[in-house]
Amino acid sequence: MLEKISVSGGMKFGRVVITAALVLAMSASALLVESTSAQAQSADLPMPPAAKPDPNAPSLPPEDPIINLLDREPEPLFSDAEIPYAPATRSSSTNIGGGLQEGALYLLAKLTSDSKPLDDGLIWRIYSETTNADGRLQLVATSRGGDAEFRLEPGRYLIHTAYGYAQATNSIVVGKEVQSKMVTLNAGGIKFGAALKDGDNIDGEPVTFDVFGMKFDERGERHKIASNVKPGSIVRLGADTYHVVSRYGNVNAIVRADIQVLPGKLTEATILHKAAEITLKLVNERGGEAIANTTWSILSPGGDVVVEATGAFPDFILASGEYEALARNNGRTYLHTFQVNPGDDREVEVVTSTSELIGQQTQAN
Repeated sequence: MLEKISVSGGMKFGRVVITAALVLAMSASALLVESTSAQAQSADLPMPPAAKPDPNAPSLPPEDPIINLLDREPEPLFSDAEIPYAPATRSSSTNIGGGLQEGALYLLAKLTSDSKPLDDGLIWRIYSETTNADGRLQLVATSRGGDAEFRLEPGRYLIHTAYGYAQATNSIVVGKEVQSKMVTLNAGGIKFGAALKDGDNIDGEPVTFDVFGMKFDERGERHKIASNVKPGSIVRLGADTYHVVSRYGNVNAIVRADIQVLPGKLTEATILHKAAEITLKLVNERGGEAIANTTWSILSPGGDVVVEATGAFPDFILASGEYEALARNNGRTYLHTFQVNPGDDREVEVVTSTSELIGQQTQAN
């Protein structure tokens, strides 16, 4: 804007200078003889300083004002619905024939200002602003589905609108007239999926998703919005950025991601896991029968315990990497190092025979 004003002012100043030059040219013949000596003397003199601009002079507006979209008024999230509405016929107990003794309130909701009204999945709750004996707001009426109609005594109320985890609360004063209101939720959704590194879908496996807000509380924890969401599920959320935690199994195959939800849009989020399912066996010889009553510990390369179990065939879903399987049976301990590769589900045998153990130690060295 400043550049436009500056350019515009310079152009007008230029036109003034040109006009003055034409006037001087018209009287040049009369002044030429008399001013010859004066011009010769003044030619050596420096030019007088230009006049300083007046700080109190009003600034000129731009010829084409710039419209900044961020300066526009935001779309109202609770506004009058631009639709014709008449209250439905009710029983004589509502005294419709003698005029409305209660206010008629018709409510609709949509995801964005440009979308169509929702016809399903909404939960409407109407609360009176008068608290009850427990100090809580009194729930007056509820409705599920799409649009909703309420008959309310004159007074002030709170309207709570829920569409999945997208919510809005608005205040309204109800008289004895008919009102139609539109709630704009400014919401979207996420459809969750999971896959392995090579793209193999694992939606049928034990995969879950938790959705958190981005902010931390005073204990350094995020607010959990949704938990144990299954692959293929759609979670409706207000437009914002969310922290998503995906778990494959219940050990250490965990992936975190920040996902943005856009208003009126469905975001399909596929989380890639680098993990595999491992089944452990303690055997007397390779390919032999599993030995029962074995206690297992899975250790990280640093010696930390990742998971423990008891049984002949414990199975775990582990993140890719190197591990040590520690098997205890009949007072003896056996140790075996193994590798987990993404998507490579397999059995890992821990052999009790001395020759096998020596061979494994030689390979490790």
